[in-house]
Amino acid sequence: MRHISYLILIAAVSGCGKETQVTQPAEVLARRMSSAFYEVDKFSASLGGTVSRGNSINDRRSVAGFSNLPGDSTRHATVWRGGSILDLGTLGGPNSNVPWPGQNDRNMIVGIAETAELDTLGQEWSCSAFFPTVTHHTCLGFVWSEGVMTPLPTLGGNNSFATGVNNRGSVVGWAETPVHDPTCTAPQVLQFRAVRWKPNKGTIDELPPLPGDSASAATAINDRGQVVGISGDCDVAVGRFSARHAVLWESGKVTDIGNLGGISWHTPMAISEKGDIVGFSNPPGDADGSFIARAFLWTREDGIRDLGTLPGDAFSQALGVNSRRQVVGVSFGGLSGSRAFLWQDGVMTDLNALVGDGFIDRLVSAQDINERGRITGRVLEQSTGVTLTFVATPRSGEP
Repeated sequence: MRHISYLILIAAVSGCGKETQVTQPAEVLARRMSSAFYEVDKFSASLGGTVSRGNSINDRRSVAGFSNLPGDSTRHATVWRGGSILDLGTLGGPNSNVPWPGQNDRNMIVGIAETAELDTLGQEWSCSAFFPTVTHHTCLGFVWSEGVMTPLPTLGGNNSFATGVNNRGSVVGWAETPVHDPTCTAPQVLQFRAVRWKPNKGTIDELPPLPGDSASAATAINDRGQVVGISGDCDVAVGRFSARHAVLWESGKVTDIGNLGGISWHTPMAISEKGDIVGFSNPPGDADGSFIARAFLWTREDGIRDLGTLPGDAFSQALGVNSRRQVVGVSFGGLSGSRAFLWQDGVMTDLNALVGDGFIDRLVSAQDINERGRITGRVLEQSTGVTLTFVATPRSGEP
């Protein structure tokens, strides 16, 4: 997702809303929230580069993401378990990544990896935004299990992209068709559609866009089989006008879940086991497709809700949610730089304010949260300027 990754702070790192941002001093929040203070573990183990990030944490405390290789011109999908680091390799090309919360509790990991082949149409595809450089190699979604990386098929096009996997082994993402779509923005040529793969059965099912849209992409799936994603134009594959609508697929139907009032960047990022959905959405004022998004929470009982930003920031993105309705993400666009946040019980809090005294580094993004409230993301180490993977664990136990 060319624009999504840049603005999410997945590679780097929104406004009007339904409610005013609530902020409180850290000491007040510490008394109010049982999970107010966190122990932060930085994972210094890397593959030799200066940038690493955890994008996924499961309930077994396995962290998946990426780590750059020496020179920072390539990166590989990476797993951190029990203090050790594992390079998942590629599909023959230079790069791979686990860019979403893409693992289950059965040691299945999904992500994207380049092959040795070049794209015959010269496309950059969605993968390019999640790698340090544009290589024009074809890129496929993968499933990694028991030491083996297996590519996921397309719908007849050149490329695919895997984002999520549930504990039943169903994988979601998006894949190109052979159709040359006139709504694409160059260098993208081929139409893409949301898909659900069942690797154990060797099947791929297309998840259609809303009527009138040409493209769709799935971003997350829960154990109920509920899938969230986007519907819109092909555009930049994906993001911007590819995300004209935030959607939910369930019981064989696709439903528009609403937005914050703009015309683009309406993007669900995660869905909890209870069916709560988080992501980001533009408010009014984005006629040209500019990114001005703010984090949102959607629930079946209340619909979509603007979660606001941290004080002084212009934009925010919600990236992870658990069954306790704890939401994590990133707030940015102000003088304080990008900051990881935790939202719960109606309050968005800078995660840095919930870390004990003596922690001098900056938690710049929170990418995922598990059922026990453990959070992973990216930390900027002040002494070296290196960005590392972190795990923040509630010091007082379960929140």
